[in-house]
Amino acid sequence: MEPDTTKDKGLLMELLTRNKIEEIYIRFLRFLHKPLMKNGNPDPYHLIFREFIELTKARDNHSILEVGARNVSGTTRKHLFPHCVNYTGFDIYEGEGVDIVGDAHELSHIFPEDSFDFLYSISVFEHLLSPWKVVLEMNKVLRTGGHIFVATHPVWAPHELPWDFWRFPENAFRALFNEYTGFEIISIAEGLPCKVYSLAPDAPTQDQCFFTLNQGVSIIVKKIENYRSDKLSWDIKTTDILETMYPRNN
Repeated sequence: MEPDTTKDKGLLMELLTRNKIEEIYIRFLRFLHKPLMKNGNPDPYHLIFREFIELTKARDNHSILEVGARNVSGTTRKHLFPHCVNYTGFDIYEGEGVDIVGDAHELSHIFPEDSFDFLYSISVFEHLLSPWKVVLEMNKVLRTGGHIFVATHPVWAPHELPWDFWRFPENAFRALFNEYTGFEIISIAEGLPCKVYSLAPDAPTQDQCFFTLNQGVSIIVKKIENYRSDKLSWDIKTTDILETMYPRNN
């Protein structure tokens, strides 16, 4: 039986038309939003990272670990830390910017304890199966008095599937970085504001558009002591739970 190419072409044209209408609609919404747009340069999400960079400049002979260093989107950050004498790029895959390959859930099995003065991670925490375990691992490999910078998303579209697990409002960081995990919060803020429009008819969702949500959250914490291992433990491995692997985008 010959394939019904006429029907297939019709479905394709319908899909393309629908996508075009959606694109025009989104462009129209962006036009309407222009009066609400803010200058992104002083956004708190970005300012806290600048604060972290200044902290690194104030310490001599320091070492930095970047968790999630692989160049996936055309961005590397090692050049932002010219004063660093020992910079290590760490990622789950090999690639540009990566010095050591491994799983962030196993940092203390890869690096000696108290190895680094600074540690940072950008747009990684949402992809961690057990971010609370990674926080404990970070505590182990960071020297007391050292600092961590983490940036991730309270609101963001699903990406890097199937390894996209979490979204973090500001208070989620307060649950992860505290005296029991061995940290003191220095700076924390949400930023990159956005609007959300419900496409569902449910009445409770209709007012969401009146609220401003944030797409980014940043935090700097200082290690004040080793975490409370008598109270906190998470020995389950990623491979014990997942049968998938983080997607490799080249």
